[in-house]
Amino acid sequence: MTLDTTEVDSLVEALLAAGAESIDLADAAAGTLGERPIFAESGEDATPAWKRSRLTALFPQNTDLAAALTAAAQLAKRSLPEYRVARLDDQDWVRRAQSQFAPINVSRRLWIVPSWHRAPVPAAINIMLDPGLAFGTGSHPTTRLCLIWLDEHLEPGQSVIDYGCGSGILAIAAAKLGAWRVVGVDIDAQALKASRYNARLNNVDAHFIAAGAPAPDAADVVVANILSGPLKVLAPLLAALVRAGGRLVLSGVLAAQAEEVAQEYLPWFDVRVGASDEGWVRLEGLKRKARTGSG
Repeated sequence: MTLDTTEVDSLVEALLAAGAESIDLADAAAGTLGERPIFAESGEDATPAWKRSRLTALFPQNTDLAAALTAAAQLAKRSLPEYRVARLDDQDWVRRAQSQFAPINVSRRLWIVPSWHRAPVPAAINIMLDPGLAFGTGSHPTTRLCLIWLDEHLEPGQSVIDYGCGSGILAIAAAKLGAWRVVGVDIDAQALKASRYNARLNNVDAHFIAAGAPAPDAADVVVANILSGPLKVLAPLLAALVRAGGRLVLSGVLAAQAEEVAQEYLPWFDVRVGASDEGWVRLEGLKRKARTGSG
């Protein structure tokens, strides 16, 4: 059913009281030019709620829906908007979710392999992953851009910091590509838990810390796949984490945002757009060495 946002709260409560097991709300204009985000990056426009919401209620199989909906209407003290009823057959939801993820060849040597699959190319560098534990499955363009850079440019023996590590996929890739010291950083405790789990799954040595912990030593390479807003705010911090002459790789940046993000890093880095994928770009920076000489 579709209803005005002002009507949502009372009807949700009434449906739950009448026996609904779960409620899902979505933008009624989703997929049209009228679609609006209710979350946005810092400085971008967002709306606190959609003008009209599409409500879906899930009831147990043997529920008398007519009676339940009548009760909900009485509790909400209103008539129900037009609605339709559909039967949801029982399924193996775990297997269905797993079927959405297949092994992905993301670069010349790297494959991302969900943990329930066998590696299709055993001789490749295979990153075993449990998709869904945290952001970073290898399928999103921003993650692919970073993985390709690591495959093409990371030198064995270099140190790497993965800032905003999510699932740990970039840190794990760096370790498998020969990095000698790998540190992942994230603000989300669940992401750190997922990263540690995935690192054990891949039998790699990587250390994961909370963003508020003491900063790790500066690294040869810092990779940050976040979003443009946080990347701009974090510029001084990320710059400090890259050693002089080291490299910075930024992703999570739309093509239209590239210039403004790059500007934040120019005091420390020579920055350029290195690659693009489906409207997203990868920014690459080389940190300038301190100038020496007699004044």
